[in-house]
Amino acid sequence: MTTGLRAEQAAGRRLPWGPMARMAGRRTLFAVPVLLAVTFGVFAVADASPFDPVKAYTGGAGLTASQETLDQIRANLGVDQPLVSRWWDWLTAVLGGDLGDSSSLRQPVADVLAERVGWSVLLAGTAFLLAVVLGTALGVLAARRRGGRFDRATSGAAYALEAAPVFWLGLLAIWFFSLELGVLPAGGLTDSDSDVVTASQVATHLVLPAAVLGITQLPWFFLFVRQGVGDALDEDPVRGARARGLGERTVLLGHALRSGLLPVLTLIGSRVPELITGALLVETVFSWPGVAAATVEAALAADFPLLAALTVLATAAVLAGNLLSDLLYGLADPRVGFDG
Repeated sequence: MTTGLRAEQAAGRRLPWGPMARMAGRRTLFAVPVLLAVTFGVFAVADASPFDPVKAYTGGAGLTASQETLDQIRANLGVDQPLVSRWWDWLTAVLGGDLGDSSSLRQPVADVLAERVGWSVLLAGTAFLLAVVLGTALGVLAARRRGGRFDRATSGAAYALEAAPVFWLGLLAIWFFSLELGVLPAGGLTDSDSDVVTASQVATHLVLPAAVLGITQLPWFFLFVRQGVGDALDEDPVRGARARGLGERTVLLGHALRSGLLPVLTLIGSRVPELITGALLVETVFSWPGVAAATVEAALAADFPLLAALTVLATAAVLAGNLLSDLLYGLADPRVGFDG
């Protein structure tokens, strides 16, 4: 027991914390101008949008309001200022801890994020874990006998799923599991007759959206693992392990899988943008109370503060995913290092 603990501690000390920290620091410095450019782009695109934020804010009442009233509302929303001024005022306020107010949802942006981001993270995290675990398992099984029946069936299904639209899969899942079988709820976070959010209800309502989102990401992990493990099984080190009399499970999991998973580590970062886009569509189809509805409303209403905050979160998630995949790859293959 003590020996095992000491071994784990020694292994922990051998981790290259210094190079990893320097890579993370470089990426963080690089992220600053990227985020600045992205937020300015959001304000520029929203400024060029044909949607009038004042009309979206006033709704039907704006049709009978006087021009003086509309001008005052425009000034209160801050949309009467030039593009650069609006962006700079928002940026300085954010640096001071004030994310501003959402004109479309009529509440502080910080409250919108606090209410919705957690549910989006739960959905995306569950789906991503499902895609990685199930995709890896199926990829290993298919790679054992490439060209066999199981390999042909799973590979064909993977290519078909790659071409299937996310919203179509969501609607199909609702029709089959909710309307036809009646075994799972069609959407929302809790039952329609319940005013209390419970863990059991959330788990039940999470099954369909997480499964649909995870299935849309699964083909990529399956195909990468299948190719990587299949190629590793033909390499000399794996053949040598078999020649030494090692069991098939040891050869597959201890040698081929370890080598075949290296390309998958780089896939983790590249799938984050697709995961975010898919999550927005899945949340909309299943009425999941994440950031999707807020994003759509903010875009239609040219809600500058909320749009910028949501875009910063999405960009930061992509950059963090790329950093995580590079760190994992550097740990898995010391030859790569942490110079990127």
